[in-house]
Amino acid sequence: MAKISKFDAAEYLDNPATIAAYLTEAFESNDPALISRAIGTVARAKGMAGVASEAGVSRESLYKSLSGTTRPEFDTVRKVLNAVGVKLVVEPIAGPAKAA
Repeated sequence: MAKISKFDAAEYLDNPATIAAYLTEAFESNDPALISRAIGTVARAKGMAGVASEAGVSRESLYKSLSGTTRPEFDTVRKVLNAVGVKLVVEPIAGPAKAA
């Protein structure tokens, strides 16, 4: 019988362009849990301990924040994205503007 290993996207997130594309897809889902998990996957790919240190949070706290079961603080997200070498970019939504 063939052995199948579990897919881990972190193994393929090895350059800034790939990381940016991966996170862009996650953000486009508008699913907060998916976005948190995607950021966590990127942090694992870059080394969770180093990312946590650079972001100024504990490794354990970062795992919990980015598990997809809680909603991380925006400041934590901003610091983690900076630590992994990407930034948030704001673009207009395609199509007609939505009323507030």
